[in-house]
Amino acid sequence: MRPPIDSGTVLITGACSRIGRELARQLARRARTLVLVAHQKEPLEELRDELLASNPTLGVAVEKCDLSHPDEVDALLDSLHRHLIQVDVLVNNAEQGEFGLYEQQRWPHIHQMLRANVSAPMLLTHRLLRRMVERGRGGILNIGSGGGRLYIPGMAVYAGTRHFLEGFTESLRLELVGTGVVVTRVEPGPVAVDAHAPPSWMSISAVRCAREALEGFERASPLVYPGLAYRWMMRLVSLMPRPLMRATGMMAAKKLRQGTALLEERGQRVLLAGGPEALSR
Repeated sequence: MRPPIDSGTVLITGACSRIGRELARQLARRARTLVLVAHQKEPLEELRDELLASNPTLGVAVEKCDLSHPDEVDALLDSLHRHLIQVDVLVNNAEQGEFGLYEQQRWPHIHQMLRANVSAPMLLTHRLLRRMVERGRGGILNIGSGGGRLYIPGMAVYAGTRHFLEGFTESLRLELVGTGVVVTRVEPGPVAVDAHAPPSWMSISAVRCAREALEGFERASPLVYPGLAYRWMMRLVSLMPRPLMRATGMMAAKKLRQGTALLEERGQRVLLAGGPEALSR
């Protein structure tokens, strides 16, 4: 069973991020229509023009949507309905993250991450999945993070949302056995920021990450770790006993709290990672 990518309609959230762009470029050669979703319109239009220049017969719809706002998600889904766009494959790629001690993070930012990383993919999947099941064909590709397998001091909310995505995707996959709908979760590791920079032993290019994600999706793999070194590391992590994982995390947490206290003593504001929009795949 393969997801209906070829000559199908694929919706990609977070389409202007590094992985999102590469997914769009690789899917543009095969899909009939791409629906590109991001929270800024101009980068979406630039990506659309790039894709059409290389694939003039491709249909491309751009939808500006901040997935952390439920009313904008509803507007996106209503727009698809008005334009008679029937989604064959949903790629939940968008995410938000913030770094810092949990008690020092602002609740509006925390709530925003929960809506973007949990509520939005659930809502999109819920609204689009029923038709896929009725047609007996479809695909859900959830791009998560290795954080879904780890305990990460300083990113408690982000890690929690990635753990949620793991449980949701695995359970949904079991529900959909025999329906013709393929469900795959991808947990990328470090992705090089500069496409021209040589990758480290652990990081890989966004091009490779997108390629391996789609290859695993087409094999109907339940879980994909892009990159050979990272894949083996995550397999070893899965074998680690929880007490050892906690002990490792405890050391990182101690350093984080000590560093935060030192900054406060110097009267410096603890800088978070640029707010919830700073995390870019």
